[in-house]
Amino acid sequence: MDSSQIGILISMVAYMALMLGIGIYFARKNENVGDYYLGGRRLGPLVTAMSAEASDMSSWLLMGLPGVAYLSGVADAAWTAIGLAAGTYINWLVVARRIRTYSHELDAITVPEYFSKRYHDKKNILNCIAALIIIVFFIPYTASGFAACGKLFASLFGADYFWAMIISAAVIVAYTSLGGFLAASTTDLIQSIVMTVALVVILSFGIYTAGGWDAVVANSQALPGYISFNKTFDPASGTADKYGIITIVSTLAWGLGYFGMPHILLRFMAIEDREKLKLSRRIATTWVVI
Repeated sequence: MDSSQIGILISMVAYMALMLGIGIYFARKNENVGDYYLGGRRLGPLVTAMSAEASDMSSWLLMGLPGVAYLSGVADAAWTAIGLAAGTYINWLVVARRIRTYSHELDAITVPEYFSKRYHDKKNILNCIAALIIIVFFIPYTASGFAACGKLFASLFGADYFWAMIISAAVIVAYTSLGGFLAASTTDLIQSIVMTVALVVILSFGIYTAGGWDAVVANSQALPGYISFNKTFDPASGTADKYGIITIVSTLAWGLGYFGMPHILLRFMAIEDREKLKLSRRIATTWVVI
């Protein structure tokens, strides 16, 4: 392990220690079930916005989508980004205020409980169905995040993938379980800042390493369909493939997922004042676009 790897390892260990510290801190601050599951509905607009978006923009943003863009060009990543930006804005505009208002009036602190109380589900059928859907679909969703952690450590340090994944998962589960919603939201805020800095620095460094913006454009133009919105580059054949209207619509539809993501809806429910949702919407949309 060289000096640069040691530096990265120290930084990541310190980061994990900070996350655990936040979990322990909020474990002492939580006074009741409402605090643990919804932060006592006292999130500020900045934390609400940044935690909502950072909890969504997980490993796929830093590893998956850039990989697709690198492999096939602009089209897939660009249409995905447009769909996500539009979906984010509409979600904050249409859903946020309503679910904040009704969940507060109904004293609902989880999404399944909100559905049950909102639609007078006396037999708790909606509650059970919503909880089951979350469990079934969030197990692979969460597992993919743990897998990304394992791959990150394996690629950076040559560590064993399995144990890297287990240790990362243990740290994440520990601070989330200890501190509850406030710990998760606070760590999300920190992670959103780290993600922003990392993406800006990596972009700037990449352009510099490639020889400047003109060199980046020239290299991209040398690959057929690489910087087109209606074509993609096929690395196997070295030719351009058509990126049709059906594919474009399908890619834009990524933004529709936001309306049903419980980890985002919970942030809407947890903001301290529904009148501050407008500011949160502006912050969140700006961050997603960047």
